[in-house]
Amino acid sequence: MFAQRLPIVAAAIGAATAIAACGSHSNHPSSAARPPSQAQVRQDMVSFSRCMRSHGVPDFPDPDSPQRFKAALDPSSSHAPAFQSAETACRHLLPASRASRQSAAQTRARVTAALAFARCLRGRGFPRFPDPTSTGELSHEMLAGAAIDVHQPALLRAADACASVTHGAITKADVARFAAGQ
Repeated sequence: MFAQRLPIVAAAIGAATAIAACGSHSNHPSSAARPPSQAQVRQDMVSFSRCMRSHGVPDFPDPDSPQRFKAALDPSSSHAPAFQSAETACRHLLPASRASRQSAAQTRARVTAALAFARCLRGRGFPRFPDPTSTGELSHEMLAGAAIDVHQPALLRAADACASVTHGAITKADVARFAAGQ
């Protein structure tokens, strides 16, 4: 049973940054349905850690160290009944469970915007810029895997220019936050 829930937990960890990367521009008319900000994702992950500790896993780490946090969720090291019980009680706090509440239309809109953004960047001199995941997510890990430096000034200029093709789904402020790792 735990192994079946692990993809939800793993998706939350791997996708937390990417979910927020698609933006949370509060002036956009559909902002109430938009993905959470990176600050909210981080707070959700901290809340998840605290919840795990309060439910019998006293050494569960905070998300300050992504490696330790992911390792704590590794099913090979987490078969204890206390862990499974705590994970069941706390998983609603994970960012992926919040993101999964989006409608299919919202997900399609996010994917469409992120695909347009990626195509625009490839057309502006970054041919290795990756497409988003099937849920419209782009992450620092995906860009690093494509040898894209998010701090490169030319990329930042191109990303600012490409934000317009997303019709508000990704803003210049979102680009700046993503580049800053927030």
